[in-house]
Amino acid sequence: MARADGDGAPAGGRFPLLLTASIDRPILFFGGKGGVGKTTMATRAALELADAGHKTLLVSTDPAHSTSDILQCDLGPKPRPVVADCWAMEIDPEQEADDYIAAVKERIREAAPPRLLTEVERQVDIARVSPGAVEAALFDRFTRILEEEGAEYDRIVFDTAPTGQTLRLLSLPELMTAWMSGLIKRRQKVGALAKMWRNVAGSETDDREHEDPILNALEERRGRFHRARQILIDSDRTGFVFVVIPERLPIWETETAVAALAKHDVPVAAVIVNQILPKAEAGEGTEGFLAGRRERESTYLARIRENLGDWPLLGVRLQESDPVGVDALRRIRAEVLGGTE
Repeated sequence: MARADGDGAPAGGRFPLLLTASIDRPILFFGGKGGVGKTTMATRAALELADAGHKTLLVSTDPAHSTSDILQCDLGPKPRPVVADCWAMEIDPEQEADDYIAAVKERIREAAPPRLLTEVERQVDIARVSPGAVEAALFDRFTRILEEEGAEYDRIVFDTAPTGQTLRLLSLPELMTAWMSGLIKRRQKVGALAKMWRNVAGSETDDREHEDPILNALEERRGRFHRARQILIDSDRTGFVFVVIPERLPIWETETAVAALAKHDVPVAAVIVNQILPKAEAGEGTEGFLAGRRERESTYLARIRENLGDWPLLGVRLQESDPVGVDALRRIRAEVLGGTE
């Protein structure tokens, strides 16, 4: 793949955002540090996929809800058509947590003894405000999207929250599966003891009358998380696209995030370097503010190629104005920076 010119500017021709077949996968996650333009890049990618004839769903899990602003339309928790072959939706993590807790309480009311119901519900309310509750509820919704919308759409593009929250979200399948396996074992022991006491008491009731709805719910959720995990680590189906700008902190955070994803076997598809300065104009000179910025940018681009060059590297120039609206988003083009194809 072509390298950058000496001034750090991308080399080669101009392309739409998804440059290679290795990036275009059925499920794409766009993430990065806040403010680097990941929502813009995710939305641009979704439009490009739709323009290519793929029925595409853009899902925003970022609490900032910038997707509505960029597309200039009102989005909510259900898919809404944006342009031909492209639908979009925004998920509110806090609302997902509230809905999930309400569903848990409903299942508890069906299974818990009335004398314990008030205390059990109090414990559930405490769990709602505990660390990780929002991520767990969000991932529960995420797994449902993969299973339900995954069969309906050719492509799903996720615009994720800033890096730290996204990494916690993507690490949940392993953690939650192990945790739920422990809960299931304990629940099975309780069920076995109950069955033993029924036998001692000489009960002749059918075991089907004593089915455990909580155990069934735990096993169903563990199975769903396991299937989601298999999708996440399948490099033929899933890819994570990091968006970064040529600045020290976003680069450092991206390097750390790439290493974290590797620990969880989540495949990286590409790195998009956004907001690259335009080339120097004739007669501009080699001194002054812009010249200094370009020199520093060249150093950062070299670091990106060195530390993140194992994946396709795409560069996007700094836009003259905010790319708001479908037409402005479609004008965004990427250029080859380096890395692998």
